[in-house]
Amino acid sequence: MLGLPEKKEINIGFMPLTDCASVVMASLLGLDEKYGVKFVLSKEASWAGVRDKLSSGDLDAAHVLYGLIYGVQMGIGGLKKDMAVLMNLNHSGQAITLSSKLAQQGAVDGPSLAALMRSDPRGYTFAQTFPTGTHAMWLYYWLAAHGIDPLKDAKVITVSPPQMVANMQAGNMDGFCAGEPWNQRAIMDGVGVTAATTHDIWPDHPEKVLGCALDFVQKYPNTSRAMVAAILDAGKWIDASPANKRQMAETIAGKSYVNTSKEAIEQSVLGSMKFYNDGAVNFPYLSDGMWFMTQHRRWGLLKEDPDYLAVATAVNQIALYRQAAELTGTPLPSSAMRSSTLMDGKLWDGSNPAAYAASFGP
Repeated sequence: MLGLPEKKEINIGFMPLTDCASVVMASLLGLDEKYGVKFVLSKEASWAGVRDKLSSGDLDAAHVLYGLIYGVQMGIGGLKKDMAVLMNLNHSGQAITLSSKLAQQGAVDGPSLAALMRSDPRGYTFAQTFPTGTHAMWLYYWLAAHGIDPLKDAKVITVSPPQMVANMQAGNMDGFCAGEPWNQRAIMDGVGVTAATTHDIWPDHPEKVLGCALDFVQKYPNTSRAMVAAILDAGKWIDASPANKRQMAETIAGKSYVNTSKEAIEQSVLGSMKFYNDGAVNFPYLSDGMWFMTQHRRWGLLKEDPDYLAVATAVNQIALYRQAAELTGTPLPSSAMRSSTLMDGKLWDGSNPAAYAASFGP
């Protein structure tokens, strides 16, 4: 028999992004209380702040970038702490936006951007949301696939997601990669165009996770399981119907959450973004965690190959997730690995991560 939650109130951080939806809706729909816990939600201003608060214990858990958790686990950037991925929160729902100024010069996608950068050499600046995060990796992957070295051919800066549109409007960058609704907001405000969705880069890619410090899940395993169960139920509710998605969009558009129009949010949630998809979204695949480490290695953030599988096995809490899945009737996959073909035709299946990381060349 599974035990009762050791800690009733859970401080959970989130960033104002569409993919915080299952965490927020779990609280607002009372799904947390169904499992004997209460979510105390905290809207955060930056991913660096989320990282610091997870590490210090000011936050128990958070809606957080997959790659950020692995960056802290591996000590990239100087802060090292054992971390945990409890579940995946969503697939897709991010994009790469180019400025309207670039679009007027003919750069509206990868090939035309590469052509413009060759014909009109100058300092080009692109923004991502956190150095080890998902958006940095999608941006780098996409640029490199079109022959643009993100570390040599451009300047890359870090900007908090809600500040992307204002910074682009001010002319501080030529393009950015961020989560929705900020790409859609750039279109609606006339300051940018979508060059690619991240679903184009990696169909149904992993994105945000429910993350925490490892010592939290070790101290409060029943609380952690209850938290995952509640969010699974919320994701199931969101994906159940277009009507639920519209209700969610209207709810999280409020000032306490994303603080934008519901129309900006609806675009992605009625499109490729998924929160549950019969559980296919939420399983913390080892291969997903390993992929981010291969990209950290590719771009020099990791100086040598780690034991990819051992690290992912320690971080991704598969046994706990399985218990929560059973509680909620969520289907489980047959393997902790999955395979995907990315935009450049490369197959990723987690079988030989060191060779995969090296296959991109120097």
